[in-house]
Amino acid sequence: MTDVVEDRSPQVRRTVVKTLVVLAGMFGFAFALVPLYDVFCQVTGLNGKTSTSAQTLVHEEVDTERTVTMQFVTRGSAGLPWKLEAHSRQVRVHPGQSTEVYFTFRNLGDQALVARAVPSVTPSPASLHLRKLACFCFDNQRLAPGESFEAPLVFQLTRDLPEEIKTVTLVYTLYPQDQGPDVAVATVADGAPGSDKGRRPASGEDPGGEA
Repeated sequence: MTDVVEDRSPQVRRTVVKTLVVLAGMFGFAFALVPLYDVFCQVTGLNGKTSTSAQTLVHEEVDTERTVTMQFVTRGSAGLPWKLEAHSRQVRVHPGQSTEVYFTFRNLGDQALVARAVPSVTPSPASLHLRKLACFCFDNQRLAPGESFEAPLVFQLTRDLPEEIKTVTLVYTLYPQDQGPDVAVATVADGAPGSDKGRRPASGEDPGGEA
């Protein structure tokens, strides 16, 4: 009986090692699945995912025979005392033209916080035809207690937007971000191309600083 147990010991060890290797591989695959899924969504437009960096203007003739309604919806998230408002709830645009609209961020809390506005588009196929030329959503934003600012979105709907799409809804959801020292945060002075260029204090506010 002892000889049988000893004979099986190497086989048991090999089985255990193989099982651990398989488990490690499964864990690594699951860990990599999230970023891969995000990339897949951005390429295909699945779930309304849009580009996370500035895109170039497509130089094409504006289709003045067609008008599309562009709607803007903003949402907060639990535990983040911020408010994000679109100056215009909707605009009517022609495919091929570039359009600029403004949004206002407000920190209603009593401490400085960092957050990001994450976009999504419905219907999902429209995300492949929405080009964000400049957007506050490309960077984290930091607001002091009671601070507010205005930031632009410059976008274009390309002419190859499917004919059956008459309305496109762009939703921005605010999410809190890590405030560690390595987090890149856009500030009023940045004005970085493709991020929040043109960011300015909200209307009626003192821009701050002495002359």
